[in-house]
Amino acid sequence: MNYQLMYLDEVLTDVKEAKAWYKDKSEGLELRFAQAVEFVIEKIRKMPSAYPIRYKNVRFARTKVFPYIIHFYIDDPKKQVIITAIVHKKRSPSFVVGRGL
Repeated sequence: MNYQLMYLDEVLTDVKEAKAWYKDKSEGLELRFAQAVEFVIEKIRKMPSAYPIRYKNVRFARTKVFPYIIHFYIDDPKKQVIITAIVHKKRSPSFVVGRGL
């Protein structure tokens, strides 16, 4: 069963900042980044429980080519996946721990 996706407002900022950084590095790279993130999010939507819990009730999913982690939790009664952050893997989880929980 596919879950409905919800995003915290901060996620939009996370993605905009990452896309701007990649665009500065190479034209079109920001589009490849966005596609990589969308690919992982679609996998999360289909099988969110396949990803391990890392802290509190938050799970991680990693993009393959880009060093980014998608932080999310599952609201099973509502059949929703709530994405709380999309950040570089070297960013401390403490940066996003309080988001949405």
